[in-house]
Amino acid sequence: MAVATNPLEPGRVYRKLSNGPLVDVFMPDMRSYRGPNGADKETSYGRAAHFLAPTQIAWLTRELKASKATWKVIAADMPISIYVVYDADHNFGSEAISQLDNGAPLGRELEIADLLSFMRREKVRNTVWLTADVHYTAAHWYDPSAAQFQDFDPFWEFVSGPIHAGTFGPGDLDQTFGPQLKYVKAPIKEQGQNLPPSDGLQFFGHVEVDGGTRQMKVTLRDVADHALWSTTIDPVAS
Repeated sequence: MAVATNPLEPGRVYRKLSNGPLVDVFMPDMRSYRGPNGADKETSYGRAAHFLAPTQIAWLTRELKASKATWKVIAADMPISIYVVYDADHNFGSEAISQLDNGAPLGRELEIADLLSFMRREKVRNTVWLTADVHYTAAHWYDPSAAQFQDFDPFWEFVSGPIHAGTFGPGDLDQTFGPQLKYVKAPIKEQGQNLPPSDGLQFFGHVEVDGGTRQMKVTLRDVADHALWSTTIDPVAS
């Protein structure tokens, strides 16, 4: 997808795409601004805990608050709670947001916690997270009543892709933000990991919004275009 050049920030890729009155798509950059991999156990926000980093967070919160669209779709590089992507030394540190401690927010989770709290406080309704990165497909319902950190409104996260890459997973879910696994399709133990695309475990998602009811329907599909699982979400009044 083409990205317009920003003269004030060359190389910037985070942006918003508007699709009429029903959908705004926010595309943050979760790779260019984050701090180095490490233990990720910081209890206060600083450079080591950056993921989006302050400038991008300021943009995202400003644009989310200003959005008049029914649905605010956050097309994220990485999932919020799946702990699966290790760094090169395979000891500690990870490219993931969560560190599978299942407790209060630490490290990179602090930024996500602040963002979720902002959306609740400012009444940014009807947010849906779409992501890939982990090489399988899943649907997660985030429920504050089941979470260690509870200052947020419930929301969905849908995972699919990338297309035409080795299939892995499923990853473990960190419970800091209370994700509930509603559906998953990934290699079973007997199949192993890093399966080739020829095995058919390639996935994508399809999203449609009804212009009349404003309902959003999300369907998870495989490479043969079989509908694996779907849900219809009713918009919440702002």
